Amino acid sequence: MLKELPKTYDPQTVEDRIYKNWVEKGYFHTQIDENKKPFTIVIPPPNVTGQLHMGHALDETFQDIIIRTKRMQGYAALWVPGTDHAGIATQIKVEENLRKEEGLTRYDLGREKFLDRVWAWKEQYGSRIISQIKKLGCSCDWERERFTMDEGCSKAVREVFVNLYEKGLIYQGTRIINWCPSCITALSDAEVEYAEQPGNFWHIKYPFSDGSGEVVIATTRPETLLGDTAVAVHPEDERYKDKVGKTLILPLVGREIPLIADEYVDKEFGTGCVKITPAHDPNDFEVGKRHGLEEIRILNDDATVSKEGGKYAGLDRYEARKQLVADLEEQGFLVKIEEHNHNVGQCYRCGTTVEPITSKQWFVKMEPLAKDAIRVVEDKTVEFIPDRFSKTYMHWMENVKDWCISRQLWWGHRIPAFYCADCGETTVSKEDITACPKCGGKVKQDEDVLDTWFSSALWPFSTLGWPEKTADLDYFYPTSVLVTGYDIIFFWVARMIVSGLEHLNEAPFKHIYIHGLVRDSRGRKMSKSLGNGIDPLEIVEKYGADALRFTLATGNSPGNDMRFYIERVEASRNFANKIWNASRFVLMNLDIEENVLPESDKLSIEDKWILSRYNKLAREVTDNLEKYELGIAVSKLYDFIWDEFCDWYIELVKPRFFEKGESNKTAQQVLTYVLSNTLKLLHPFMPFITEEIWQALPHDGESIMISKFPVYNEELDFSDAEKDMTVIMEAIKGVRNVRNEMNVPPSKKTKLYIVTDDEAVYSQGKVFFEKLASASEAIVQKDKSGISDNAVSVVAQGAELFLPVDELVDKEKELERLNKEKAKLESEIKRVEGKLSNKGFTDKAPANVVEEERQKGEKYKEMLEKVMKSIDALCQ
Repeated sequence: MLKELPKTYDPQTVEDRIYKNWVEKGYFHTQIDENKKPFTIVIPPPNVTGQLHMGHALDETFQDIIIRTKRMQGYAALWVPGTDHAGIATQIKVEENLRKEEGLTRYDLGREKFLDRVWAWKEQYGSRIISQIKKLGCSCDWERERFTMDEGCSKAVREVFVNLYEKGLIYQGTRIINWCPSCITALSDAEVEYAEQPGNFWHIKYPFSDGSGEVVIATTRPETLLGDTAVAVHPEDERYKDKVGKTLILPLVGREIPLIADEYVDKEFGTGCVKITPAHDPNDFEVGKRHGLEEIRILNDDATVSKEGGKYAGLDRYEARKQLVADLEEQGFLVKIEEHNHNVGQCYRCGTTVEPITSKQWFVKMEPLAKDAIRVVEDKTVEFIPDRFSKTYMHWMENVKDWCISRQLWWGHRIPAFYCADCGETTVSKEDITACPKCGGKVKQDEDVLDTWFSSALWPFSTLGWPEKTADLDYFYPTSVLVTGYDIIFFWVARMIVSGLEHLNEAPFKHIYIHGLVRDSRGRKMSKSLGNGIDPLEIVEKYGADALRFTLATGNSPGNDMRFYIERVEASRNFANKIWNASRFVLMNLDIEENVLPESDKLSIEDKWILSRYNKLAREVTDNLEKYELGIAVSKLYDFIWDEFCDWYIELVKPRFFEKGESNKTAQQVLTYVLSNTLKLLHPFMPFITEEIWQALPHDGESIMISKFPVYNEELDFSDAEKDMTVIMEAIKGVRNVRNEMNVPPSKKTKLYIVTDDEAVYSQGKVFFEKLASASEAIVQKDKSGISDNAVSVVAQGAELFLPVDELVDKEKELERLNKEKAKLESEIKRVEGKLSNKGFTDKAPANVVEEERQKGEKYKEMLEKVMKSIDALCQ
């Protein structure tokens, strides 16, 4: 007994029930199967205490489309889920909560108790984003869910740190680093975002100590003057050749500093003099190293002026700037202030302007590691989709700087370095130690934690059991495709490639599918400050997960941002309703129990047409999915289901439901076959509604999600029938258009004369003209005998169709229509002739394209001739 579908589709009553069933049946779980090829995706782990946003929804939808397709295609398809501990983001949230609720800081609690609070927060909120991902219908293997600070991932982190340290690729040193005064931590170069801001150049006089004059420098950060230890000029700058080696008096401070020569200076810029502050500028730091200059750090961790700042000590950096500039002006050192827009580095987390400062930190030497990572992209071992992002990647890798990996936080992987209080020995160890291996003295572990991206960089293999040599690692690594946004190519993608090559000697994935950002309907980035964010869960609640998924896939192309319109979600919901209603109609007319096609000799022309169209759809959609052209694939599915299956085939076969016998059964079999298999093609995009309908149809197997994905079948290639049916359909459209233009209601029927030499083709469509073109009778003949001179004509391929004008139209309106058609055809003929007379086109365009244009021209002339005859007939 076939299941009856409710009158309307209600996602809220369907989606949770179906998802629960999938999970309970273990359909998402993947096991090693030597008879299958593995296909692996690791989820870009969202922040453990985060909340699902539209970017996540896009990312997860695309991954689910790919993994569901591969599962149905017979792969051992594994999608590894998990979450990231998100060091700075999570710690800030817990600290804010602690301050608001209890008026405490982390220091009041101490490290251990504070970390207990973070773990408790993680337990309370950590599962929230996972349950939200499930709401989208994501078919992750939840039995393999991982967390970047779980025992296995933590072991991998220590293994990598120690290995790199022992190879000399991790080192501790004092370097200029990016410092966030708000998060109170170091940042890597990739964690600094630059934005243009209005500012000033302050031009300041530095007098020579011997009274022989002065030099003028310009700076955008006058407060750093307090840490100046030299002024530099270019060695070939004639203006200063005899001055190099002299000393200058540092304004307001009174300290003597040297005038040095260094090729870093651009002698063409400004006065050719540059103040050198080694502790607060990366270029100055390098100059300072070359010249043995003192490094004076004048800012504290919170961006207040340090004790080195004298009278300005304790002031916020901007307040100090204000007072210092006033003092420079008062004491006659300020020459002028010039407005200047410049790029300012900001913390990617909180937006605070970062300060370059010297600090003792841990670093990874990136240059030796980058060589292999560059090679695998150059030789296409790893491919970006679209390819243009390989250039972005290569530019960054070719100019990569050492990666600052230490963070002044408590939440994260604590750096496994232990310092002996007695002998000063530093020991880096995979296991915690309590005594110094050198002298037996007491040791203390480094207070800092690792950059969150350090553990994320190991995600493709740490989640599969590395550093242990597990069966999962052997079978599922390397993974197949990484799906991610272009905004984390540097943070994450590059570092994963480096890590996979260094620790497993193999790139972590073959393809990198880069998608764009989801923007609002005006093209703006969604953000809290703009208040333009759209909660994907609210969309799911109102329209269903399928509608959201379909919207995110529609019109999307790799690497490009997409605009989110609620109207598109409504259109996707309408599409779901269209499928539901069509399926209900099919089911109401079914009495067959099996999904099998009849022999081809029992198929009518319309059956062969829809089967041939479906067959091509299966091939094209598969091809698009292989190329990660998800937007193109979903567009083809939409057009086929809405236009060809629902609006044409169902209408074409309706009369057969009123017949008894073979024709009726064949119609049922073809409807069932095409609908159920098209649902399979659509399933990766709209998993819930396709499962619900598929279960109601005659089928084999437990679930659509583990059924076989459709493949192209030579036996269903009915090209001739498809071509003939297309001719008939175009003719029907032509008749409908004419009747519509003449405002003739469908209920008003009239004879339809079809004059053609292709009687065999058009005779097959007689019943369709009567049913779908409001013909009381369709008469196919070779000439115009019996047709009145003023009959309205419709030009079709290989035929001219006539409707008795007296029954249908206003003669003047019909003449107006024909004259418009005439003008249109004349314009097209002129365009084609212009193209064909252009040697640039005929010489350069492919021969088939030129020939196609010639054929178009001939066709337009033939159509024009028929239109002219119709005009003449009406004018008689």
